[in-house]
Amino acid sequence: MEIIVIISLLMLLAVGVWFIIPNSQKKGKAKESKSGSTGKTSRSFSKEEVSEHNTRKNCWIIIKDKVYDVTPYVEEHPGGDAILNNAGADSTEGFFGPQHGTRVFDIIEDFCIGLLKASS
Repeated sequence: MEIIVIISLLMLLAVGVWFIIPNSQKKGKAKESKSGSTGKTSRSFSKEEVSEHNTRKNCWIIIKDKVYDVTPYVEEHPGGDAILNNAGADSTEGFFGPQHGTRVFDIIEDFCIGLLKASS
């Protein structure tokens, strides 16, 4: 009986590590990508500026008038290339679709690089 308890505890520990370590590494990558910019949402970008970042290797998106550099996350996106559907453009509608769990709302803020400039 003791062996079963010990094995169960080791399995729980392994599962916990499996969830915690990848998440902390993703957050670190997101923060690294912001280090070249101000790292705050005080910077503003026009739609034209955002539209220049529309590839797998350079992917920015707009969600509710905030600009996100999701380049480090493109390869890890659980939905595959769906993240590229609106690369360089407004992804608000797709982002708030039923496919995203609540955790995505916390993750996305790590990638915020600024605000969208108001259209004139």
